Amino acid sequence: MNFTSGRLSKSGFTLIALLVIIAVLTVLAAMLLPALASAKKKSSKIGCVNNLKQCCLAFRIWEGDNDDKMPMAVPMEKGGPMEYVTGADTFRHFQVMSNELSTPKILVCPDDTRTAADNFVRLKNQNVSYFVGLDAKDEFPQRFLVGDRNLTGPSTPENGILKLAPSDAVSWTSAIHVNQGNIGLADGSVHSFSNYQLRQALKNSGDPTNIWRISLPE
Repeated sequence: MNFTSGRLSKSGFTLIALLVIIAVLTVLAAMLLPALASAKKKSSKIGCVNNLKQCCLAFRIWEGDNDDKMPMAVPMEKGGPMEYVTGADTFRHFQVMSNELSTPKILVCPDDTRTAADNFVRLKNQNVSYFVGLDAKDEFPQRFLVGDRNLTGPSTPENGILKLAPSDAVSWTSAIHVNQGNIGLADGSVHSFSNYQLRQALKNSGDPTNIWRISLPE
């Protein structure tokens, strides 16, 4: 009788201990999951910023080797993609910088659903997460050179080209980063902007009467 009572007591204690452990693990999971999600989001943001820094560096190196002209201002006969600035051919502006970029993997944001191309020969818009500012020049350091493709303005893009004036109410969509994004300026610096900061950066990009053309990888 005593042996049976002992077995019941031991079994009851084990069940309670198991329930306590499960409860503790549940609480710990509830505490850790938001922290892990935040860490992952921060890591993705850093990865995107680093990609854009490498893109900005590639533009500047290419420019230095081509009479101080950005790829978009150099004709095909001299190795540039100038003939493609009127159409939806964003990938071509990166394609001519294959030596400077080294790998097409940096053209895809970690938070984007797009996949990187195997090589630059196979590169298409679907393998690119970033826009190209077709009017970026060294003389205007605050112009947008490159940035997240989830950029939108008051007008609809025409053939992949979004036209923006410094006074426009530009913003981010939720396609990649939620109401945030990253921009590389013509001076080579890269910034993370909220919608408000994005509009302020656009205002600082030049004369209010100017129109900047943004090539979106649609």
